[in-house]
Parts: sequence; structure tokens; C-alpha cells
Amino acid sequence: MSKSTEAIGTLDYFVLDVFTKTRLTGNPLAVVLNPGNLTTELMQAIARETNLSETAFVERREPRVEQREGVRVRIFTTEEELPFAGHPTLGTASLLRSIAPECVLANTVTLALNVGAVPVRFDVQEPDAPAWPVRGEMTQKDPTFGQELDHAEVAALTGFAVEDFAPGRPIQVVSTGTAFAIVPLRSAAGLTKLRVRQQESAAYLKARGARWFYVLGPEDPIDPTASGSPAELAWRARLQFSGGEDPATGSAAGCAISYLVKHGVVASDQTVHLRQGVEMQRPSHIFLRANRNVASKEIRVTDVRVGGSTILVAKGQLFLP
Repeated sequence: MSKSTEAIGTLDYFVLDVFTKTRLTGNPLAVVLNPGNLTTELMQAIARETNLSETAFVERREPRVEQREGVRVRIFTTEEELPFAGHPTLGTASLLRSIAPECVLANTVTLALNVGAVPVRFDVQEPDAPAWPVRGEMTQKDPTFGQELDHAEVAALTGFAVEDFAPGRPIQVVSTGTAFAIVPLRSAAGLTKLRVRQQESAAYLKARGARWFYVLGPEDPIDPTASGSPAELAWRARLQFSGGEDPATGSAAGCAISYLVKHGVVASDQTVHLRQGVEMQRPSHIFLRANRNVASKEIRVTDVRVGGSTILVAKGQLFLP
């Protein structure tokens, strides 16, 4: 064991449920307060120990650096470090708002992630409001739109028939920090058919610049002839990966709203209430919106916002050699 590892001792950690107001639902997250001497290898080992979809590590820096660049946070799955992930971003910022109020500037906590600075803005609460749950909204990086995928090939990899896909809409790779293949269905009812062939899908998506399929559909059919629009549109989503299924995928949800706004399925700045994790009894509630700008016949999507609530579940200490 290295000297730096021997000197670590005890670390504080927290467990939160993200994209929910109710404990034991949503997407669980572990947040470890890193004093700055954890190696990458040890952070990865701790992430394997928590065995959650992601574990975040907070490394505090000088106040002037944090005010300029944000609070340094690194995110790990059980297998690798990620440049960006949605529910660790929202959950970690919510925790910092609670335990480190000096990180809050103008109701916003900015995290310095591997993908860059990501701000999370919080609703202003009454002075006597309970500490948890906390509702926030992150602004993700402007999206990049990649390759459009063949419907028949995707159907063969995901368990759908081509007829299940939304007619006239592409299946497209989108990234706001992590790339997903956005798969729109006719209706959320079709989500029950999802059966991703993981080994074949991993190779197929890697060759096309994506990591996973993110499949979604409207809970109520969208009527393009209707006048006006409701305050919220109701959608559902699922994401399956080699280790199982994700109850909430904030990074993919940002890609999804970027796709929906770009292709005119959802109006600019229209709020979408996206539910995920229903099938695995970890219901999550993700609130999405983005702006659509048209300049010189080029459609640009900006201000990608992904919001929801976080609630504290547990806190404790890690005892390291």
C-alpha cells in the first residue's frame, strides 16, 4: 500500500436519491468528500464498493478558485470515470447547497466536471422550509448531433419492430457531454418491449460514437394540429445497460430534450415531464426544456436544462488503510 493511501484514514460520504422527492425511489448516488489525496485507482475501488451506478468525489479547493471555476467533482461508475453524468451532477450540487453554503452563488452551485463547468440553479425556498428534498435545474452543454441510425438495425438490437418507432423521425446520436442514441417510439406503451442485446449493441454503438440506447415515447399522443400547448408534456423513458437498467439518466435526458426540440417534436422552452425507472420500481421524475434557435437556416439547440428533486438518504464514514 502506498504512503499516500496509508495516510487517508476516514472519509465522510453521503447517499442521496436523485430525481425524486421520496426516499428509496429515484436514482441512488454516493458522494464522497475527497480531501485531495485519493488516487484515481482508489476512487475507482470505492465506486466498486458502493456498487451504485455512479459515485461522485468532491475535492474542495481555494475559495477564489471555486468562485472562478466551480467545485471540482469527479464521477465514476463501477467500471470507469465519466466526463459527465446527470444525476451525480444534480445530486452533488444539492448536497453542497446543504452542507457547504459558501458554494452557493446567486442560488447556483457550479461544478467543475471533466466535461467543464456545469451550473445547477436551485429554487428559492422559504426560510422555514425543510432541508430536503431540494429541487434544482442543471444547464448542460449545448448538444452535438451525430449520426442517424438505421431503423431496422436498431430494431434488431433492441427488441422492437420498426413499426414501434415514431414515424418520420430519425434515430440519432446526441451528446451534451456523453453520447446516447435517442430512440423515439410512437407511444410510451411500447417501452415494455425493450430487450437490448448488450454485447452486439455495445460494438454497434461504439462504431457510431454512442454509448447506450435511450428509448422514449409520449404517454399521450401528441396532436400537432391542437392549438396552444399544455404546461407540461408527459413522456416515459428507459435505458438498459450491461449491468441492468438505470432508474434515471440525466445526461441522456438532456440529449433527449435536445433531440425533441431540434426536430420540432417539442416547442422551444416547453417543459417535458419525463418519467423513468417505472418498470424497476424506482420511479424518477425528470423535468426538461431547451431552446431552439434558427439563424441562417441552421437550427441550434441551446440552454439545455434538466431538473428534478434530490433527497438525503444516509450519511456515514469510509475507513481506509
